[in-house]
Formats: sequence, structure tokens, C-alpha cells
Amino acid sequence: MPFTSETSSNGVLERNFTLDEITGVLWTPTSRTVGAPLLLAGHTGGMHKKAPGLVASALQSVTTNGYTVAAIDAPGHGDRPRNRQDQQRADAIHQALAAGEPIAPIVIEFNRSLAERAVPEWQATLDALQALPEIGVDAPVGYGGVSLGVVTGVLLAPVEPRIAAMCFGGVFVDDALVEAARRITIPVEYRIPWDDEQFDRSTAIALFDAFGSKEKTLHAHSGRHYPVPDYERDSSDRFFARHLGRAPEPASI
Repeated sequence: MPFTSETSSNGVLERNFTLDEITGVLWTPTSRTVGAPLLLAGHTGGMHKKAPGLVASALQSVTTNGYTVAAIDAPGHGDRPRNRQDQQRADAIHQALAAGEPIAPIVIEFNRSLAERAVPEWQATLDALQALPEIGVDAPVGYGGVSLGVVTGVLLAPVEPRIAAMCFGGVFVDDALVEAARRITIPVEYRIPWDDEQFDRSTAIALFDAFGSKEKTLHAHSGRHYPVPDYERDSSDRFFARHLGRAPEPASI
């Protein structure tokens, strides 16, 4: 995995990387504790690997639990060029918003297409991350995401046994996503932005009900899906700490 840049601040090392066409970023404690749990972070549609909310959650996971966190740009997002069909779908979303029309049907189709392409990219990224000596194959792996990141995670988890726990935010839901959620059996924490007019509460609850996990928790918070309240980030930290553990203390020299 070739790293293209590296910066360090407040105990966190940030390294950008490329992997074939994939562009991503890796955050680790500057101590680089071997075997620390690894979190995969999926960004929302229209954003990128360094979206402000994603970065805030990643830095909190690194500084609070000593985790390593990785994010990649979805196809056509961030540093990746957008193909013609994806651009047409993005334009249709903006046009619907400007006209005051529902965007859910367009977003659902767009997210599904992006997520199907992102799943093998996440698997290739995880392979490369586990080859790094500071991560390794024994580090527990979790996944978190919002909107597009949820769809990607719901499609990824059933085919990726290395993921041990998942924490999700708001998403547009259709029958296909509900059906895919039935295949997920690992622990799940799911958040509903209760006052977001774009997301339908009833379908969000139906998605939660569909998860096949023996342990699943539903959180409903006031407000919209962004920004995520700080107390929900704290809850996510506690959730992952329960299921992935915390990073071991760095060995003294």
C-alpha cells in the first residue's frame, strides 16, 4: 500500500494512500500500537473520505480507544473521477432538491450502484491494511457509516467475515436493503435522525427490525443526520470497545 503523504498532530498520524484506483486515508495513534482494532469508515453520498463528520469520529476513535481508522473515497467521490451515469444521477438529485421533489428514489438507486462497486474495493483495502505490520491479520475489525456508508456496509458485512461489529447512521431504505440486512448477524448499533424530513422513520425502523443480529441496539436522536451529536459518537466508541476491545498500551522502552 503506497502512502502518498503523512502528517502528525495531537497524537494522531494521518497517512493518505492509493491502491490501484482507490484513494484513502489511514489514521493511527503516533505510538502505532500493533494489533489495535481497525475501524472502516464509510462516508455519506456526495461527500468524501475526509468529510468533517467522518474525520471527527475517526479522530475520537483514535484518541479515545487507540484504534486505527481507515476511509476510502467511494467511486466518483473525493479524489476519484465521476463517470457519466453517476454524474447524471447526481445532477438529478440536485434538480429534485431545487424543485422541492422527493430525492429518495434517485438516491436509493444511486447508492445501490455505488455500494456494489465499493464492496470489492473495501475488501481489497482491508487485505492491504492487514498486510501492514502495525495492523496485521489479528486486529479486530469494525465498520461504521452514514447514508451511502450504510448501504455499503449492509452489502459488505455478509460477504466479509473479518468484520465483527457495525455502527450505522441514517439512510434511505427500500425493500432490497431490508432484505440484505437479514443476512447480517454481527452486533449492530443503528441510529435514526428522528427529525430529518428526508428519512422516513417507519422504513428506518423496518431496517433495524430486519437485522439478523442477536445483539442490536436502536438509537433515535433529535435533529437531522448531520451533524451527529457528540453523545452518539461517545455511544459508538463504547459499542466498539465492547465488541472489539481497546488498543493495548504501548510497550515501554
